[in-house]
Amino acid sequence: MVANFLTGGAAINVIAREVGAAVVVVDVGVSTAIPPVTVDPEDLGRFVDAKVRPGTGNLAVEAAMSPGEAAAALAVGASLAAELVAGGTDLLLTGDMGIGNTTPSAALIAAITGRLAGEVTGRGTGISDETLELKVSAVSRGLERAAGALGVPRDELASAPAADLLAQLGGLEIAGIAGLVIGAAAAQVPVVVDGVIALAGTLVATALVPDAAGYVIAGHRSTEPGATAALAHIGLEPLLDLGMRLGEGTGACLAVPLVRAAARVLNEMATFGDAGVATLD
Repeated sequence: MVANFLTGGAAINVIAREVGAAVVVVDVGVSTAIPPVTVDPEDLGRFVDAKVRPGTGNLAVEAAMSPGEAAAALAVGASLAAELVAGGTDLLLTGDMGIGNTTPSAALIAAITGRLAGEVTGRGTGISDETLELKVSAVSRGLERAAGALGVPRDELASAPAADLLAQLGGLEIAGIAGLVIGAAAAQVPVVVDGVIALAGTLVATALVPDAAGYVIAGHRSTEPGATAALAHIGLEPLLDLGMRLGEGTGACLAVPLVRAAARVLNEMATFGDAGVATLD
């Protein structure tokens, strides 16, 4: 899948080309080596090798990563945001490619929002009822284990430091997205976030830096139940609600024309006063 992103064949590449966005692929924690490929020049993007570690631990039985690894992945996202903005980017979008990453997303969303595992865990790629039960169970066990590791009751996990929850439950790509959101806010540039994985990262980002929420635009509402829970917790209204579940940043990318149109209206549309239109008191 990563190679497909780089060669321009994924859905995100097609949609990004349509809206004029560059696709920057960042390896924060792919479990295998990325095969050498030539980046599609039409995507105006590039590949960034910033691997913190190859994959994460099984959150149901162990910490996903160490605090130092979580901090390193956060720094990758923040540094990338700063670099892109310094290069002239005025709107950032989040995307992701992960295997099974709706599971750590659900775990983080449950922990930070105080929801039950069953309330925020969805079908991901379309799993069966039986597999969904196993998934909910894995998220529940991960929450119980994390609570024990952090020395807090399960129903008080939200009181634990967000950085510790990220290390216990998060994926490396989630940490990278959280860092990107924080970096965007630091540069005072808006960031359009995608679906449930991006929203899990945004929850972490806004828990670490509450003011970052003011720079976040929710691109769409994912069909994953955790997405709606995260949106409500942050206080975001999504621009689109199309029943999408793909990820990759596709929902965020589709929202770009709306964001651009809104910015142009705000900056270019004449007021009634400018246009000499009479108003009634």
